Amino acid sequence: MIPAGYEPLDRVVYADDFDRGAQGWTLLTGNYERSLDSLIAEQRDFRPPMLSSLTMWDTGTAGSLHGTYALKLATRPHPGSISVALKRTTFRRPCPIQVEAYFAVKPEATDLVLGDRDVRAFGIFLDLQDGRERVMPHLRYHNAEAGERRHRWLFKKDRPPVKTISGETRSHFHLGPDGWLDVPGGEQDLCYNELPTKQNWHYLNVGFDLRSMTYTHLHCNNRTFEVTDVSPMRMPAWPNLDQMLNVGFWVETDTAVRAFLYLDSVVVSAGTPS
Repeated sequence: MIPAGYEPLDRVVYADDFDRGAQGWTLLTGNYERSLDSLIAEQRDFRPPMLSSLTMWDTGTAGSLHGTYALKLATRPHPGSISVALKRTTFRRPCPIQVEAYFAVKPEATDLVLGDRDVRAFGIFLDLQDGRERVMPHLRYHNAEAGERRHRWLFKKDRPPVKTISGETRSHFHLGPDGWLDVPGGEQDLCYNELPTKQNWHYLNVGFDLRSMTYTHLHCNNRTFEVTDVSPMRMPAWPNLDQMLNVGFWVETDTAVRAFLYLDSVVVSAGTPS
């Protein structure tokens, strides 16, 4: 069942309502082989997703936008800590795809202050591979850094250095702080509300064409952004990843306070192949 407010393409690939559990969303951990010492250092402490009913100390249990539970990403309370949620699938044929979600983002309400500059960033990424190349669209909302508001969308097109773990396994830190570029006209203020325990739900819609491996659209709330010059990371195909269609979300804190990203239902849909 697709909740109210979503606008899927012709065919729904999956519509995950977290009232029914985690629905296959899991931790993105770094690749390793034979020993955990082969993990990239920056990926050793990615925090996993969990289910949450959005209980706050003063307001009680709010629940998700459409029900009781949301998927919650929570960092550790130190600057630069990242939490990631990923769903691993494959695709049947090249066609346009779309990812929709309602999200809420807040720091942990440990102090009686607004905390709107505690969250450094959050974002969405895809991890795709056809017979020719691996393509990784990444979009990041840069909320704040070093106590200053940033409030703009960024993208990444240059791939980070790759670590070869074995002949079949490689890894890279693609969520790192380097290489982010401005989405044209990407400035956007998001509703944050007046208390550290209040959260507002926002609508996100990202489109990508598996035929041309290019963005088709980026919508957030009332804004539609120009994506003609927004490019994904591209690299030669990696072993064992044929027809990969992974979708991920992450959140990063900028202070010694945990950052939370809540996801209501996530709907992935596909257009009719030409």
